[in-house]
Amino acid sequence: MEIRIITILLIILMFSAPLNAETVIQEAESAEKFAVQNSLITPQDVEFSKCSTSFEMNTEKLFYLTISAINANNFEIEEIQSKMGYILFRAVNKSFLAGISRIDDTHSMLKITPADNVYFFPYGIVYNIFYYIDLNKSEPLDKI
Repeated sequence: MEIRIITILLIILMFSAPLNAETVIQEAESAEKFAVQNSLITPQDVEFSKCSTSFEMNTEKLFYLTISAINANNFEIEEIQSKMGYILFRAVNKSFLAGISRIDDTHSMLKITPADNVYFFPYGIVYNIFYYIDLNKSEPLDKI
């Protein structure tokens, strides 16, 4: 699908404007960026391996950063179980389970899976949470 879009854009550019190699390259790059952004919000089959990752932090910090990431993405938190280390949340009319597991004292793993076990959803839900945690992992936890 993305290749068709890029091809159509290139054909339109060739016939509508004087041929300028730099302009053609810029238009192709912007079409490619659009295709990548579109793949994050379009429902698709998501591999299980893309739904879990490990972080270099303890479970407590990962738990709080996960809650913060879910909240920052405007997803609806339905249930929080701090003792078992899971968060049930809703995004795009679909429930997800975020589970935090301890690997060792300095490493933990976050797994985000759909509650109905159907892995057809926008990958951006998982990607944005992982990205938020990566951006904020160096921030200290403050007690309020």
